[in-house]
Amino acid sequence: MTERVTLITGASAGIGAEFARIFAANKHRVALVARRAERLNALAAEITAAGGAAPIIIPCDLEQRDACDQIAAALAAADVEVEYVVNNAGFGMFGRAIEMDRDRQLGMLEVNIRALTDLSLRFSDSLIRNKGGILNLSSIAGFLPGPGMAVYYASKAYVLSFTEALRQELGSKGVRVTALCPGPVPSEFQARAGFTPGLDSAILNVSAADVALLGYQGLMANKRTVFPGLGIKIVPLLLRLFPRGFIAGAVARLQLRRV
Repeated sequence: MTERVTLITGASAGIGAEFARIFAANKHRVALVARRAERLNALAAEITAAGGAAPIIIPCDLEQRDACDQIAAALAAADVEVEYVVNNAGFGMFGRAIEMDRDRQLGMLEVNIRALTDLSLRFSDSLIRNKGGILNLSSIAGFLPGPGMAVYYASKAYVLSFTEALRQELGSKGVRVTALCPGPVPSEFQARAGFTPGLDSAILNVSAADVALLGYQGLMANKRTVFPGLGIKIVPLLLRLFPRGFIAGAVARLQLRRV
């Protein structure tokens, strides 16, 4: 029988690294994808030292169009089948969309949307065969417009919609599909996005380890969406009470004052 693996993108730090630790601790062999090979190697050594199966290391940049081909080739060379896909990789950029670098924003879509979609679909036959699952990292940002991070918020709305639709299509075939929707998480994300977390982030944030654990538990329980933290659970309910224009204005006032 071909060995089964859990594919985790963005595994070199933050929530992705925590996903790797949690899946490995639960007896999954993991295949780790990220740009920084040295980080992946260090994490792999940590996992094996803790008694986990040796991870498969796949250093690549998901902004590159051939990245998913590289991932598939590495898995084929290792003679493994994908049982779970954890599409964790993603990044944001903070500022006014028309003033920021257009190519970098399009690169964000390559990672947040194209690569996530590709990996979700590419291994579907394997997921069905192994009765596995897909865990896609969306965000509470996917529920509202985001002046100040317009492209990022829109990308997470896509992830949420795509995940819910894929869940409907694959559920009858025994595949779990879950969207994880955290709020602000203390990680390298904020530094890469170019902003310093404020009071709103301090109130809503949950640790990367807790977010990953709740995501793992939600996937295994076959939940449609997972909202880590009480504050985050309340946000989608509150949003129903206000017009979208009001919400967009409120987000703009909160975020654009930091520009």
